[in-house]
Amino acid sequence: MRMKHYGAVAVALAGLLTLTACGSNSASSGGNSTSSGGGGGGKNGTVGVILPETATSARWEGFDRPMLQKALSAQGFDSDIENAQGDVQKFSTLADGMIAKGVKVLVIASINSEVGNAVANKAHKAGIPTIDYDRLNLGGSSDYYVSFDNVKVGALQGQDLADALKTKPGAQVIEVEGAPTDNNATLFHQGQEQVLKPLYDSGALKLVASQAIDGWDNQKGGQVFEQLLTGNGNKIDGVVAANDGLAGAIITVLKKNGLNGKVPVTGQDATTEGLKAVLRGDQYMTVFKPIEEEAASAAKLAAALAKGDKAAADAIATASSQDPKGNRTVKSVLLDPQSITRDQVKVVVDKGYVKASDLCSGDVASVCTQLGIS
Repeated sequence: MRMKHYGAVAVALAGLLTLTACGSNSASSGGNSTSSGGGGGGKNGTVGVILPETATSARWEGFDRPMLQKALSAQGFDSDIENAQGDVQKFSTLADGMIAKGVKVLVIASINSEVGNAVANKAHKAGIPTIDYDRLNLGGSSDYYVSFDNVKVGALQGQDLADALKTKPGAQVIEVEGAPTDNNATLFHQGQEQVLKPLYDSGALKLVASQAIDGWDNQKGGQVFEQLLTGNGNKIDGVVAANDGLAGAIITVLKKNGLNGKVPVTGQDATTEGLKAVLRGDQYMTVFKPIEEEAASAAKLAAALAKGDKAAADAIATASSQDPKGNRTVKSVLLDPQSITRDQVKVVVDKGYVKASDLCSGDVASVCTQLGIS
């Protein structure tokens, strides 16, 4: 997919934005395969799962891997879960190995639609059903998709930023969006614009610039934001950051300019670092997506597909998603995300996604005490 720009960008950024994110996506840590093992109750066979990377988000190894393994084991499957570390060739090679091994179902959390579609096509030729996980592969062939309502994710980000800026008529906003090759990034932006575009059009808010970041590259996102901020005379009132990783890079730039804590910044994924930033007041909000529910839904759907029970699969995937490139409607499980501002951080801890001992250290310990987080 060709790069899509979401708004006006300074000409000086052109050279920077043509760079790829291959370097940041090729990290070697945390990407080994795991299996539920011989004692895991895999009487129904093995389900293969390919995760995309670790460089831009901690969620894949910290949450998705263990939660998918647990959910698949509960459905009576062994799991072969591997991480492509942002390498499309490795993604394809991992898929070839799983297909050759004869996995019952292949769950695809793709790096981009092209590699995701190629893998799904290979699997289907081998008679293996596929599930698009978290990211819909545009123009693809998977019959089912499991994710969150990603338009709503963006709408939550847009609404919280609008609320934070409601006392500043004409407040200036920069949007730093996710990878243009990731359909989720497009959906997040659609949701944001449902809320923010009418405010831009009315003059209640002013859009300075909106830029998609190749590969969700946090370092590049920080560089782009700094260029945009400098080009606007170091003046900004609010920032839409598509996830916590980009938000962290943006906050680093704001700190350099003495603006952290004064400029609301959005985020997503409710990572430990993102939640700490929310507690500090450097980040205004994040979006909590209960990945355990996503993993459980994928496992239940995989169980139905492994049995060839289309009726059971359809009863699980009761929502639908549009694939404009493939001109098709994909049966989907779309789960509900939740906005997390400072007063809601306790929700994420109480549900077991982040340990209080990991979150409530250093400069945020007293804030945790104040909010009853323990």
